[in-house]
Amino acid sequence: MIRSLFGPPFYFQETLEQMYLIGIGSLYLVVLTGLFSGQGFALAFSNELADFGAKNYLGRIMSISIVRELGPTLTGLMIAARVASGITAEIGAMKSSSQIDAMMAFGIDPIKKIAGPRLIALLIMTPVLTIVCDVIAIVGAWVIAVYISHVSSTLYWASVFERLVFGNLFFGLVKPVIFGFIIAVIACYKGFSSEGGTKGVGQATTNSVVLASITILMVNFFVTKVIYPYIKGYL
Repeated sequence: MIRSLFGPPFYFQETLEQMYLIGIGSLYLVVLTGLFSGQGFALAFSNELADFGAKNYLGRIMSISIVRELGPTLTGLMIAARVASGITAEIGAMKSSSQIDAMMAFGIDPIKKIAGPRLIALLIMTPVLTIVCDVIAIVGAWVIAVYISHVSSTLYWASVFERLVFGNLFFGLVKPVIFGFIIAVIACYKGFSSEGGTKGVGQATTNSVVLASITILMVNFFVTKVIYPYIKGYL
């Protein structure tokens, strides 16, 4: 899949179509996820901080937790649930109906034609959707902070922007790129390797979502563990 990204032919129309389907198609899901998860976390944190008289730190905590961990992970899981299943089912259906064999008969590389555009689209749109999720989650937390926890709006946003430093932003943008790559590879692999007709496609779709979700959670830990020592001076 990586090798297919270099060298002609380039399927720009297919890539743009996949970017639209993945980005716009997943937007409502990411917005709802970011909004309610941000509000839920803000409500829980504000109740705990109130016991110590530290509600003024709510914006700081939300900025760190959302940008560094919550936003990338939740966005990756939502995209894995929606997009990985769709990619696997689509490719599996093409394989079971011999469309992939027809492509090869006409001299078209199915990896370059099918997998390549989806990989590029996920590498681009996963970080974009993560940024949207981060913004919505922080805004949702702001509503809880101001109208329920009675934290000053100015103080909340000042503490939020205080923690939007290079290290946290680096975490928040590197992780979704890796997650997008994971989703693309697993979904395409399960689609191309599906066997047994429609029943096999269904099993491959289920396995794709489960495997992508578990891999994202595992990789999230290891990425944090590996990268943190190198950028802790920028946090």
